[in-house]
Amino acid sequence: MIRISASAFAFALIGSAAQGQTINVALNADIRSTNPGVNRDDNTDAVVLHMVEGLVGYRENGAVAPLLAEKVDVSADGLTYTFHLRKGVKFHNGAEMTSADVLWSWNRYMDAKTDWRCKAEFDGRLGLKVTDATAPDATTVVMKLEKPSALFLDTMARTDCAMVAILHKDSVKADGSWDKPIGTGPFQLADWRRGEFVLLKRFDGYVSPVGDKRDGYVGSKRPQVAEVKFLSIADGATVKAGLMSGALDVADVPDEDVPEMKKSGLQVLTAPSATKHGILLQTRDPLLGDVRMRQAIVAALDQDEIVGAVSNGLGKTNNSAVYITSPFYDEVQKKRYSHDLARTKKLLAEAGYKGETIKLIANKRSTVPSYPVAIMAQAMLQAAGIKAEIEILEWATQLDRFSKGNYQMMSFSYSARIDPAQSYNQFSGPKDKLPSKVWDNAEANALIEKATLVSEEAERRKIFDQLHVMMLADAPLVFLYNQVDTAVVSKRLQGFAPWVASKPRLWEVTIGK
Repeated sequence: MIRISASAFAFALIGSAAQGQTINVALNADIRSTNPGVNRDDNTDAVVLHMVEGLVGYRENGAVAPLLAEKVDVSADGLTYTFHLRKGVKFHNGAEMTSADVLWSWNRYMDAKTDWRCKAEFDGRLGLKVTDATAPDATTVVMKLEKPSALFLDTMARTDCAMVAILHKDSVKADGSWDKPIGTGPFQLADWRRGEFVLLKRFDGYVSPVGDKRDGYVGSKRPQVAEVKFLSIADGATVKAGLMSGALDVADVPDEDVPEMKKSGLQVLTAPSATKHGILLQTRDPLLGDVRMRQAIVAALDQDEIVGAVSNGLGKTNNSAVYITSPFYDEVQKKRYSHDLARTKKLLAEAGYKGETIKLIANKRSTVPSYPVAIMAQAMLQAAGIKAEIEILEWATQLDRFSKGNYQMMSFSYSARIDPAQSYNQFSGPKDKLPSKVWDNAEANALIEKATLVSEEAERRKIFDQLHVMMLADAPLVFLYNQVDTAVVSKRLQGFAPWVASKPRLWEVTIGK
């Protein structure tokens, strides 16, 4: 059998025109697995969520709505959620979905052996705890909580949790190990050639939710094309060539390439997102454990210059965990760090800095600003008297280092979280239990948990404002800006649109003549 490299494959693709009813989508890196919510990253979620669905999902505006559930009833005390399932929904193997499949999927996720990304979100470690899940009949599932939670349904809808996807039991092998996703989504897995591509084919038995148009992950989700191919192409020049030649139909491009793409006549679509780009500071590092060192580093950064350069003028500096278009983004959330070299010099002296080298980890994926942010930050730190060295890692290696908290500084991006409490939960929490957490402040953790319990908007706003002020003081990280999603789309595609969740959706997309 002849094998070719990923780069050779990419160039071979570009050498031939895209044909027929296949949409070719560029990914900056291969997916990590096909196991929903397990061994995942943002690319993985984007692909897998074409194949699987959960009881609820996000609307276009970030609100949560029923998906595999027809409706959800909540008890007066906020402790019992009753999911009434849609009838006639089919898995990719033709079996009809029932409450038994929901319970099987839930129990599998909550089994520690599964290593589900979101187990801690539901087992009480982070406040929310599901105490019981039952199926009184074939179309009803009842889940009970230990205490009320304003974020239960939002957590169920989260993309990094794979929407708590409902799977058929044949998704795993006889020994319980993962095989492939047999879900209810509009597309099903046809082939995965690691490092090259993931090929999805239309599920002809798909039963779409109600609605006359697409609406986030809910609404109309009809698969209108025969195949979708997600290609792993790390090289930005290769992506550009593929778009220009017509071999690629959809790709995210770096902000600096937007003017050229617009001139080419391709569709350039933009949408504000909740994705956050920033720099992480390891508070348990012997040097950076001193808040004066962290504040000195932040004060050395001219953030407006960094954001303007790496976003090609599209981004706006935002130090808040709340994205700019959120209804919770108020005057308090606009408070930010100042670029102040005199303050940096003073704080370095107070911290007793002796010229130690600080390593800043970054990756060179073309669709995130990790590397250019690191380059500019390094120059600014060195100009301020802080010795900084960049360590370039492959994305998978960087993600592993992040998960273990094994870094001093890291140029990093967080995927979109719609609710501010969910956004804080991404990076805040007890490091002893969850080493990937960046900010470990007991008072902040308590406030975040409180925000998950209350639903009154004014009270939640007060909590988020308090958290923002505390975070600026602790300086465990510096958020730079929210990504403006930019998708370059071939002229032959109709119906594609970026959105706040920062993931492509290939249903309700058609190919013109």
